[in-house]
Amino acid sequence: MIPVDIEEERKEILKRYRKLLRQAKPILKPGDTKLIKKAFSISLEAHKEMRRKSGEPYIYHPLEVALVCVEEIGLGTTSIIAALLHDVVEDTDLELEDIEREFGHKVMTIIDGLTKISGVFDYGSSQQAENFRKMLLTLSDDVRVILIKLADRLNNMRTLSSMPRHKQLKIASETMYLYAPLAHRLGLYAIKSELEDLYLKYTDTDTYLDIVQKINESKTYRKKFIKSFIQPIEDELTKQDFKFTIKGRPKSVYSIFTKMKKQGIPFEEVYDLFAVRIIIQSQLENEKADCWQVYSIVTDFYRPNPDRLRDWISTPRSNGYESLHTTVMSNTGQWVEVQIRTDRMDEIGERGYAAHWKYKGRDTIGGKTGSGLDDWIGQVRSILESNDSNAIEFMDDFRGNLFHDEVFVFTPKGDLKVLPIGATALDFAFEIHTEIGAKCIGAKVNQRLVPISHILKNGDQVEILTSNKQKPSEDWLNNVVTSRAKAKIKDVLREDKKSAILDGREIVQRKLKAMKMDFNSETVEQLRAYYELKTANEFYYRVGKGTIDPTTIKAFKDFKEVQKGKSKVGEKVKDESTFTKEIKSLKGSEHDQLLIGEDMDVVDYILAKCCNPIPGDDVFGFVTINEGIKIHRTSCPNALELLSNHGNRVIKARWTSQKLIAFLAGLRILGTDRVGLINDVTKVISNELKVNMRSITVDSDAGIFEGTIKLYVHSTEHLDHLIKNLQQVNGIIKISRFD
Repeated sequence: MIPVDIEEERKEILKRYRKLLRQAKPILKPGDTKLIKKAFSISLEAHKEMRRKSGEPYIYHPLEVALVCVEEIGLGTTSIIAALLHDVVEDTDLELEDIEREFGHKVMTIIDGLTKISGVFDYGSSQQAENFRKMLLTLSDDVRVILIKLADRLNNMRTLSSMPRHKQLKIASETMYLYAPLAHRLGLYAIKSELEDLYLKYTDTDTYLDIVQKINESKTYRKKFIKSFIQPIEDELTKQDFKFTIKGRPKSVYSIFTKMKKQGIPFEEVYDLFAVRIIIQSQLENEKADCWQVYSIVTDFYRPNPDRLRDWISTPRSNGYESLHTTVMSNTGQWVEVQIRTDRMDEIGERGYAAHWKYKGRDTIGGKTGSGLDDWIGQVRSILESNDSNAIEFMDDFRGNLFHDEVFVFTPKGDLKVLPIGATALDFAFEIHTEIGAKCIGAKVNQRLVPISHILKNGDQVEILTSNKQKPSEDWLNNVVTSRAKAKIKDVLREDKKSAILDGREIVQRKLKAMKMDFNSETVEQLRAYYELKTANEFYYRVGKGTIDPTTIKAFKDFKEVQKGKSKVGEKVKDESTFTKEIKSLKGSEHDQLLIGEDMDVVDYILAKCCNPIPGDDVFGFVTINEGIKIHRTSCPNALELLSNHGNRVIKARWTSQKLIAFLAGLRILGTDRVGLINDVTKVISNELKVNMRSITVDSDAGIFEGTIKLYVHSTEHLDHLIKNLQQVNGIIKISRFD
């Protein structure tokens, strides 16, 4: 262990504390410094024996969290004190009453909120979701609880390198699953981007480092390009007496990565790698006119892309974000995104909710900026109060409400309603009133009759048609996207569902009795898994409704007979309550991880079909109830949910150096068509590398050849070698792996 220099550490702690005070200086009122010093001393004393996983003194953590609150979110003294003390109640004998006595009721309430939610993502999935619900209840009481929690999470992500690999995956995934969307919804774009980048850094390190390297390599060219691009704009803005600053910065690593993935293109083909931001100083009442004036100047020099104009000044996003975005063609034939905003808008854009309070109430425009967020928090409140459904289901609904773009539609009287992209006429009906939603039979959109499933577009005028005979049905849930509509439909359906569940339970009980099988939780759990449903109640409901024919339970009995004796983990792990014990015994084994290829006799595992892992891929093991352990790639489309929601079921796994087993992998090939191309491709696969092919499909159109090949390989190294050889074939343009 590295010897600790106590004196050096003491100096470093004081240095960080002074930096915090320096950053907070502009917002401190008389007496604040004294309170912050008291909070710092209590925290220092409470954590004096504690160290982080990296070996550093624990006090660095509360200090850094407080610094993020000031520097990156723009919070004040109350939040600094709460951030410094956020772990003290949990880690020491200090009670909330002591904190209230020393620092007042407000600080105590925030710390109470933070202590309550510290368990989020610590237990089984439904417990996590319940804790998350508690966290949201504190959001509608005091949003600072969530803001400090985000600062805490950001610091944890920044120091993730000292954590073991499986913890890195779990923490990074839950961050991406919940905290990044939450930061987005609260308008904290800088924090959202950093969380996303850090997620990529720990889940797909090679891709992350590759993009970072390429961004750095293009730095000199980018600087030169931006300088010549903004020169004429700067000259004209100066001529017209604008006070302004212009920034040119690359897009975040994660946003570049998602563009590459979505469009299936390499880094070099991502056309808007950076954005130019023009920030002007403007009086509140002139903001809109001034921004459009700047837009006019930009488009005098460069031709805009009409499909890429976004006006969030006339109708701000519901998280308070205001800006004018356009994409223009530069003189070198390159598209450049230009963002135009005032310094007030920029502060709200960077610091989100916290900054918006600063401007709130400065006449109608300032008030308008905040109303979207207030509406949203009100909405969260109503979802929480009305929602007594499955906690996981609630969490999915809520997440869906965090990350979305918006569509602006009007009532017949011209009132504006803001809904998420993809919202339907039925969403709109529930937005107006629950009763109207429940009785909706259709709508008139721009005077034209449409069904309830009609997707609304910007500027639509919507009139809802109702009937007293109408009532919600199960398939309505497929026709809505807003949490409000989903919650209200579920409320109505719940009563109907309860009686169907009771009927179904009775039918299953009778059927099992007739087949001389026990009706107990173990059998029901196996039936649920057999029909691939999430819960036992879902199974009963489908039987009760008649969508599952009870006679098919006979097939389950036959299947069970065949399966008998197959799954070792499956036999031991009958339900979730025994998971922890089972996983502990796996984790406590001599390897402390699953060795794929050697542990077959100890535990039963299979390779997940959703991502087809092969040796060399970065993987983890996931304990299922009936199918033993499934091996997934860390880049699997399902990994995010598994790692964040069911962290207690995840075990470390790695490949052993086995070469004998062949694994299925898929390759997508693009090229220019010519006679003999397929022959050359199959020759490389079969003759050169002795690889067996399972299937090959080819499509040729206008001289372009597209094909998919499924083949058996031993490892990622083997696959890379094959790809390299295929790239040498004349006419092949691009080869990529698919799951």
